[in-house]
Amino acid sequence: MTARGGRPTGRGRGEEGMVTAFVVIFAFVLILVAGLVIDGGLTLAARIQAIDEAQAAARAGAQQINLPLFRSDGQVVLDSARATQAAQSYLAATGHSGTVTVTGDQVQVAVRITQPMQILEVAGIHNLTVVGHGAATAEEGVTAPNQNGAAP
Repeated sequence: MTARGGRPTGRGRGEEGMVTAFVVIFAFVLILVAGLVIDGGLTLAARIQAIDEAQAAARAGAQQINLPLFRSDGQVVLDSARATQAAQSYLAATGHSGTVTVTGDQVQVAVRITQPMQILEVAGIHNLTVVGHGAATAEEGVTAPNQNGAAP
């Protein structure tokens, strides 16, 4: 109902445009939630990829034992320089950066992957960096056979 001059009277006074504001805010929140789902999933996938690459690079490094020493007395000792180079070469082939540390008979690798955001960029989050860690130890032979004699 309107009074003279077209001004609303009663309950609706001053609420013009409230539905529009609600819809805009609701749509924005819905986009942010979709961004959390999509970009969160992409970030988790990048973290899994970083862990996989770190573990594989560590295994590549742990294979670089000092062969002359092993052949002479059977002792398994990592060639530190070759282990570092093998792990870094593996990382270079994946296109990601990381750090390689060789301590004794263990190779530790940390891989960094920067995941660009698809939807959360609207909220000012342009990318997230995830880190995956992996370690491998140089060992001789199979240490725990299965019941059928195959390697685990």
